[in-house]
Formats: sequence, C-alpha cells, structure tokens
Amino acid sequence: MALLSPDQALEAIEALVPEPRTELIPLAEALGRALAEEVTAPQDSPPFAKAAMDGYAVRSVDPGTRYRLTATLAAGEAPARPLERGECVKIMTGAMMPPGADKVLRVEFVRERDGVVELLQEEPYANVIARGENLKAGERVLGPRILEPRDIGVLASLGRDQVRAAVPPLVGVLATGSELRNPGESLGPGQIYNSNGPQLCAQVAGAGGRPRCYGIVSDEPALLRSAVQRALEECELLLLSGGVSMGELDFVPAVLRDCGAEILFHKLAVKPGKPTLFARWTRRGRPAYIFGLPGNPVSAYVIFELLVQPLLYRLLGLHYRPRQVAALLADSVKRRDAERVEFRPVRLEGGEAHPLSYHGSSHLNALSEADALLRLDSGVQRLEKGTRVYVRLL
Repeated sequence: MALLSPDQALEAIEALVPEPRTELIPLAEALGRALAEEVTAPQDSPPFAKAAMDGYAVRSVDPGTRYRLTATLAAGEAPARPLERGECVKIMTGAMMPPGADKVLRVEFVRERDGVVELLQEEPYANVIARGENLKAGERVLGPRILEPRDIGVLASLGRDQVRAAVPPLVGVLATGSELRNPGESLGPGQIYNSNGPQLCAQVAGAGGRPRCYGIVSDEPALLRSAVQRALEECELLLLSGGVSMGELDFVPAVLRDCGAEILFHKLAVKPGKPTLFARWTRRGRPAYIFGLPGNPVSAYVIFELLVQPLLYRLLGLHYRPRQVAALLADSVKRRDAERVEFRPVRLEGGEAHPLSYHGSSHLNALSEADALLRLDSGVQRLEKGTRVYVRLL
C-alpha cells in the first residue's frame, strides 16, 4: 500500500472538525488565546470628527485669512457651540471638531495676536479625521484568530473588557524508551537524555495548547498501556514519542489498539518522520486524538510543525496556515533517495536560503541555527544554486 504524503495526511487531519469549547475571559488575559467570535464595531470610529493635529479649527467656506479666536478645545472636551462665520477655535490633536468647522490650520501656518488668528501660508489639507473614517458601526473588526498585542489594543479601543475564547486543549506528552533519562540525572551506559518531552511541551505551549508532561515510560507494554490509558482519560490530544517503528520494542501501535484506539494512518512518505502514527480514541462520545511520533528529535519537531500544530488549531476552532517566504537557494542541494517529501533546515540571510550542515533526524542542534525548512518534493533529486524556493518559517 502506498504511503500517504504529508499533504494527504494533513487533509485527513483537517477533515476532523471538532467544535471547540469556549469561555468568556478578561481582556487582560486574552493575549495568545484563540478568539472564538466575530467582533464588530459597536459604533463609528472615531465616534466624532476630530483634529488630526494641533492648530485652529475653521470653516473652509469662510472668505479671507483672518479669524476671531473664540475658545480653546483640548482632547476630551465638548465644543460649547457651533462655529460662526469668521470665527476659529484653538484645538489640540484628538479634540472634537466644533459643529460647522471642517478644517484645521496648522500652528506653524498662522500667527495669533490679540484674539485674532491670521493665516500666513495656504493650508492645503483639512487635517481632520472624519467620523467613522477608521470603522463604521457594525463593520467586522476581528474574526477567530490567535490574539496578538495589536489585537488587544483594537479590542480595548472598541470598549471590550471581555472576549469569548476557545478553551486551550489539554495535550499530554509521553516519551517512551528504557534508554531515556530526565535532564539533570546521571547517564549510564547506552542512556540518553529525554529531549522530546521538553521540546514537545514547549511546542504545544507555543501553539496555544496546555501541555501536561507524563514523563518517561520504559519499553514495557503493561506500563505503557497504563500511562496511555490515563492520559487519554484526561487529555484531548496525546503525543507519544518513540516506539512507533518496526522494532521488537516498538509497542505503541499494539498498545493503542488494546486501548480501543482507531489508527487512522501509520507511516508517511516524508523525511524525517516516516514512522508517524495518527489515531483517534473515543469514550462516552468524547474523542481524543493521538500522534505517535518518531523518537528521533528532529523527526518529532518537524512532524509537530507539519501535522500536530494544524490539529491543535482545529481544536481551537482555527485553520493553521504556515508562514512561507521566497528566497534564492545559496547552494545546490542534492540527495540520492527522492521517493519521499523531505524537509531540510536552512538559514535565511539577505534574501537567500543557506542549507545547513545536517546529518539526519538525530541532529537536533542543527535546528537551533535554522530559520526555516526547505521542502524537497518527491521525485526531486537536486535543486541548483540560485533556484527560487519557498521556505517554511520556523
């Protein structure tokens, strides 16, 4: 049976459309949360015509170049009366324009003396921000998205002190392998540190989920089954690393079946990450999703970027679209095996993508130097220096 491409796997994942749970949260806690509503303008913005700069508000229809100064208006003050013929009001930036006034003469274009303002230089601009110039009442302002600092400012400008946000999904992270030890512990012969657990927890948090670390489970089916069952009862998504390939101690697929999970796909035509597994588990009508990720750390990282993050966004009620930029390939790239889609780390500089020295899916520190991933499609054995490529930003 032909292996799924990463694009086909992504289509299968995005066909799952769970309805996110939502909650009202204070605006002060909304940064980084997924907005779960359409936000419209409750009123025109600005709600009144206002001065775009310091100067003198006048009626543009008045003839002549001399005006009687009648008042001063600061931001936040209301005009006492409409402006009459030949009058002007000294006005500060952001202040409400008096009725009848439709132009602001800049301070540097006039001279004020004894209650009379004289225009010394023609004012070519109105220097007024019209009512509703930025937004009309009822106009759409924001839709479902991960809220950034600029969005918080927009919501505050609309008078919102609360927003409806998706409840961040709880994501379990479980590393498998008897050879693993936690950072800070001493290593014995043949042992390595568990980098996938902390890495995946960080990726989950960065993608808007709530990571829950279930630690390390040794390669024993009974222990693995107990840990998986517990995590599935508690979480909406479970990320397992290791134990998904074809070795004698790769127990994850069998354990998931024993727990009642339905494996939707296993193995992909992608490099790194071929052994990737995706499954669904349902209990009392509540689904939980499972990714079995390869144990090699670069594989786990890349598959998270390609497939796990889009699923997390679906659980938040959002569609994930990776950020891509165009660049010229700084050096030629070649490979012998072109049967799978492959992703390689590159560094971006001066509009060029520089392929990094990369020794395969265990070479984790190569990612710390990378800005993006270069995609080599199946069948492509070589890309020449100077080729225009689109790279996926990390």
